[in-house]
Amino acid sequence: MIYFIEDDPNIRELVIYTLNTTGYEAKGFERPSDFFKALDEKLPKLILLDVMLPEEDGLSILKKIRLSQLTKHIPVIMITAKSSEIDKLKGFDLGADDYVSKPFGIMELLARIKAVLRRATPQEKKVEYEIENLYVCPQKHRVKVNGEKVTLTLKEFELLCLMLENRDIVLSRDRILDKIWGYSFDGENRTVDVHIRTLRQKLGDAGHLIETVRGIGYKIGEAK
Repeated sequence: MIYFIEDDPNIRELVIYTLNTTGYEAKGFERPSDFFKALDEKLPKLILLDVMLPEEDGLSILKKIRLSQLTKHIPVIMITAKSSEIDKLKGFDLGADDYVSKPFGIMELLARIKAVLRRATPQEKKVEYEIENLYVCPQKHRVKVNGEKVTLTLKEFELLCLMLENRDIVLSRDRILDKIWGYSFDGENRTVDVHIRTLRQKLGDAGHLIETVRGIGYKIGEAK
């Protein structure tokens, strides 16, 4: 699946049509908010991202993608009318994998997509976590408890993966806010507590694996 965030319907529809008729599965979004909702449902293999967008600019979106534990490894190609060297450097500094300036040829775009996907594929490593009755596969966005599928929101899944990646390490609320919501998040620490509570509820019999360390934060310890 390839996601394309572009507010110009003519460009968006042409690119999506071309991708869907050349062996790819693709979906387009006019607004960043719709794109982020789609991430809750399915993670793409590649993201095409315009810079000038309504709601927020593409560079801000790219920063969020790279801060997220769940999406930081997804390749991103920036597509924009901005073609100055400084604009390209900003994109690459934030983690863009390639940069295509408008107007562009559709065959050139397809070649760039193939090249980026080819580079990204060998770097993919399958990681799975199994603790007692909990199974998590980050790449497949899959969570199971007692063999039964558990459905989580994107933030809940990122939070669970963050704790699993840092097994037996206590994560403070501030660190969790930084890693999951990013530096620009203006909420209070209670946001973390609310997500931990709902995550425990959804995990059911495996909810006890998330330990509260009073006055500090949370962790998932080693299997007992």
